[in-house]
Amino acid sequence: MPRSTINFDTVRKIGLALPGVEESTAYGSPALKVRGKLLACLPSHRSPEPSSLAVRVGFDDRAELLAAAPDVYYVTDHYVGYSAVLVRLSRVTPDVLRDLLGMAHKFVTADAARRSPSPKPA
Repeated sequence: MPRSTINFDTVRKIGLALPGVEESTAYGSPALKVRGKLLACLPSHRSPEPSSLAVRVGFDDRAELLAAAPDVYYVTDHYVGYSAVLVRLSRVTPDVLRDLLGMAHKFVTADAARRSPSPKPA
């Protein structure tokens, strides 16, 4: 697969096109959030490879991504317990990144909807 020139600027441009996404930080690193909930960030932990991105996805989706493209997606011991996958930005295309951020957006907004209290009947 050819090397791409994707960096966090590309991630930011794609992510900010999604509804409610805002630029922020997570542990001092650039991040994207939806209503304060982490969507994606540059990992601040030392375990990921350089030029990686941490993206929030459900554990089932993560397992599928890891099985389908282990050259693109991975996890380190630090991230095993988190609903996130690490992405090698040098091996992802803009279209794949757009789909992945869309998957993350659905995961984060669905998670937020499950946690918010149900409206009381009138």
